[in-house]
Amino acid sequence: MAPPQPAPARHIGRRRLLTTSAATAGALLVGSSAATASATEHPWPDVIPLPDGFRPEGITIGGGPYAYLGSLGDGSIYRADLRTGEGRIISKGPGTPSVGLELDDRGRLFVAGRGQGARVVDARTGEIIASYVLTTKTPTFANDVFLTPKAAWFTDSYQPALYALPLGRHGRLPDPDEVVAVTLSGDWSQTPGEVVNANGITRTPDGRALLVVQSGVGGLHRVNPRTGVTELVDLGGAAPLTNGDGLLLLGRRLYVVQNRQNAIDVFRLAEDGRSGIFEGRLTDAHFDVPTTVAAHRKRLYLPNARFTTTPTPDTTYSLVAVKR
Repeated sequence: MAPPQPAPARHIGRRRLLTTSAATAGALLVGSSAATASATEHPWPDVIPLPDGFRPEGITIGGGPYAYLGSLGDGSIYRADLRTGEGRIISKGPGTPSVGLELDDRGRLFVAGRGQGARVVDARTGEIIASYVLTTKTPTFANDVFLTPKAAWFTDSYQPALYALPLGRHGRLPDPDEVVAVTLSGDWSQTPGEVVNANGITRTPDGRALLVVQSGVGGLHRVNPRTGVTELVDLGGAAPLTNGDGLLLLGRRLYVVQNRQNAIDVFRLAEDGRSGIFEGRLTDAHFDVPTTVAAHRKRLYLPNARFTTTPTPDTTYSLVAVKR
């Protein structure tokens, strides 16, 4: 069924959409001493197999040891137990891609749906709670999503814009006509056509702005969420983030997945996110075009999208863990 056409977007104050806590990013890493001891006695797997033909892209990890991954194929959501490596499909896909995804503390998965906008899925039942058309402009590619206490922010790789789903009291989801579109300007220079521009998204360490990596061009931008004005982040002459994909901020440390380089570049950012220092690069022999990254305890988890391998129903995929 074709998605309903949205009503004209209402103007909603953007100042309240970004409020966040600097402690949020690290909150999920805290574990009990008993659990730590258990993990030491029974090492968790470094490589977790995913279903053949699954085509993973996005990943998010909740408070428990479970990772949720979306399929670029049919949009299914897979839950993997990080302790045992076992898992199952928890939400059968709608037949359209799931790209970036993020889990909130109410057990809801916010999913970027490429050309189909966004949807919200109940992580317990797999039910689609809500669907959103983010824009009527074409082409469009809802690529990644980042949650703050007041909004879910989505990047569009084909349009110079971010979209926000403002969250009400107690996390109330917005109506379809409440989607906020923020046009990117300032230092942002959009490469036209179906070329990946805005990709991974997170926040600055002080929580006052957003960070967006622009693939292809290789720049990291600090974005004012109220105006859309961007500033290039000064990374001190580090190599460009040409293959920059998923972003993860832990404290002031920013992890940038360089997908086709099979690497994670690590930066130490200033509090305001306007500058950063390159700290090093993480690689692993098991990487095969990883796209996004999430953390649990002292490990980073990345799905291998294998973009350089022609996908078939029998193509194997995996989730790789590395020490951070």
